[in-house]
Amino acid sequence: MQIHLNINALTHKYLMVFVGFFTLMSHGHAEENQFTSRHIQTLAASCAACHGSEGNSLGGNAVLAGLDASHFVMQMMAFKNGTRSATVMHRHAKGLTVEEINDLALYFSQQKRIDGLTPPNQKWAE
Repeated sequence: MQIHLNINALTHKYLMVFVGFFTLMSHGHAEENQFTSRHIQTLAASCAACHGSEGNSLGGNAVLAGLDASHFVMQMMAFKNGTRSATVMHRHAKGLTVEEINDLALYFSQQKRIDGLTPPNQKWAE
């Protein structure tokens, strides 16, 4: 038994565009769901300005490395909805989606916490 399909050139073109779009979307979506995606790494790098490389703060700000993911999410959502006051964190949190917050929580929870990075108090020369 042989099946013959009569697909004109225009229909074939639309079909190829649809298949290509579906392939790209499914590949991009799978990549976005990984906590190590470039997007999440870029967001985490912006946290480093205050919270240190890979979340290991040098003091003065919270250490994010090794932090329990659910605690991270709770704190970020509190910043986002305004129930926790902050100088700048509420602005950062409001710019993130819930999915990005969850992905960052997973990312930082899997970073190794390095103890002893805080420099000792130094006495200024008088």
